[in-house]
Amino acid sequence: MTQHYNLPPAPTSLIESLRDIGYSMPTAIADIVDNSITAKAKNISLNFAWENGSPWLAIIDDGHGMDAQELINAMKFGSSNPRANRNIKDLGRFGLGMKTASFSQCRKLTVISKTNKKFYCCQWDLDEIARSTSEEWNLSIIDVSTGNGKIKELSESNLASIETGTIVLWEEIDRIDDQVTSQKQEQAFNRTMLEAREHLELVFHRFLSPERGHSKINLKINGSPIKGFDPFHSSSESTTELNQETIKCEGHEVIVQPFILPHHNKVPSTEYKRYAGKEGYLQNQGFYVYRNRRLIIRGTWFRLIKKADLTKLVRVKIDLPNSLDHLWRIDVKKSHAAPPESVRTQLKRIIEKISQAGKNVYKQKGRVLPSQEKHPVWNRRAVGNSIQYEINKTHPLINKIKDSMVPADQKLFDHTLTLFESNFPSARFFHDYAGSPEKLSTPDFEREEIETLLDTFVEMWALNENSDEQELKELLAISPFSRNRELTILILNERGLMR
Repeated sequence: MTQHYNLPPAPTSLIESLRDIGYSMPTAIADIVDNSITAKAKNISLNFAWENGSPWLAIIDDGHGMDAQELINAMKFGSSNPRANRNIKDLGRFGLGMKTASFSQCRKLTVISKTNKKFYCCQWDLDEIARSTSEEWNLSIIDVSTGNGKIKELSESNLASIETGTIVLWEEIDRIDDQVTSQKQEQAFNRTMLEAREHLELVFHRFLSPERGHSKINLKINGSPIKGFDPFHSSSESTTELNQETIKCEGHEVIVQPFILPHHNKVPSTEYKRYAGKEGYLQNQGFYVYRNRRLIIRGTWFRLIKKADLTKLVRVKIDLPNSLDHLWRIDVKKSHAAPPESVRTQLKRIIEKISQAGKNVYKQKGRVLPSQEKHPVWNRRAVGNSIQYEINKTHPLINKIKDSMVPADQKLFDHTLTLFESNFPSARFFHDYAGSPEKLSTPDFEREEIETLLDTFVEMWALNENSDEQELKELLAISPFSRNRELTILILNERGLMR
């Protein structure tokens, strides 16, 4: 006969272990915001203060609120079964998020909720639990009217004027480097909150700037509105939206929408830099997985292909329902996902189609020789399966130089040009152009240099004030004059050669 023994986990040991589950401050805050959205909040505020080395943070919403029993249940670890059927709009799963996210950053968690015109308040205090001689999970039930100053102040200033809502309060925030001065700790805290703002802008951008058919959520940090950051730059006319595809998975649909972001010469440099992100286009290419419009993971190809310079403008939006959490292995922190094998096969097929479109952006931009140049400096020539760039040895200036040489020097000059051609830094050029094309530039000609070269052509072609318009047009079609057209026309006007 099998015997059973009730063996509840020791509160202090378990909670202290869960504190290191892997949350950062931004991901922990996002987990609390998830609960507010699930509670159908329309307005969410994140307030924080350093308060002389005793920092606190509160996430406040106007969602449906909780009564006494609902709040107690919400404070319970594992308050919901991850395999149970949930509302399709539910952003949670394990019933651990609020607690593990909060304790990853603080030692005192207080939740205040209002519904039916009544306030309810519960608190977990890790230090109080540690001091207890028992191993019971003793949750504190607090009367808001007699609670500490912060509880009363936040309740009166944020919940008193609304019908329903909830406040999640973090106190005794202790995950700030304690090896530095208080001033540097405050700077680190403020810097972390700036990172949290950027994280929320991205993770919840489809709630902050919703698609048609979805309501907007207002999110503020210390009174300052947060604007959604769309990583696909879908509002730009220069962004290419490729055909959407649907993958069937256990009777549910996974929607795949690829985008090709604009090439750097299609948008202002500040805009191009903004959408590169801190990690740059190379690292931010790939799949962006959303569960119920909430971003879970970004910038990955799931090892189906390697990240490459030629595909760095490709970003693919994947929409999942929460019914597929178990197959995609969504973790507690909602920062990890992995497609099941059946979906990986379909994604591989999609990648093969869209990656070529991303490469074409750069291949098309590779045709650098303007069609209006009659005598380009470089010629592009196909040799079998390879492409070669050669100096245009029929360029008028090169012919002028060679005509002034004796035959022996002409031969040496030709060999010198071949030396330059054979040492064209193609690998380095490709790396620079693909990595940061907006930084690649060519040296500018000074006016004196243009005038000197212009003198050579005026003499060579015997140009004067009576030269016809066609001759001058031909001159302006030759590099470097074609690339410095305005300056060249100005000099020709000053000399009376162009009217």
